[in-house]
Amino acid sequence: MTTVTDTATQAPFAEPNPYAAPAAETNGFSIASLVLGIVSIVASSTFFVPVAGLVLGILALKREPASRTMAIWGIVLNAVMLAGTVLFGLIAIVFGLAMLPFAFL
Repeated sequence: MTTVTDTATQAPFAEPNPYAAPAAETNGFSIASLVLGIVSIVASSTFFVPVAGLVLGILALKREPASRTMAIWGIVLNAVMLAGTVLFGLIAIVFGLAMLPFAFL
């Protein structure tokens, strides 16, 4: 049995190179999300750091399946700190409005 192959489209010596470097896996989004989650613990009164970390963590889940654990930890840390910041802000607003009648005494 004979197979017909087009020799014009094949490269000469088309063997796989065992010494070629493997494609580098990048996990920059998940590392950035985890770092921003840890930073948001220290700087918990900010709003933009947890939001940026949350967005990067969600992007990392979709783009970097190899570093899924770091992305999940980044999402959890950033979501908890963002919820704490929003809750603290709402409590501060309610307390400020409750103390407003006593401001002019």
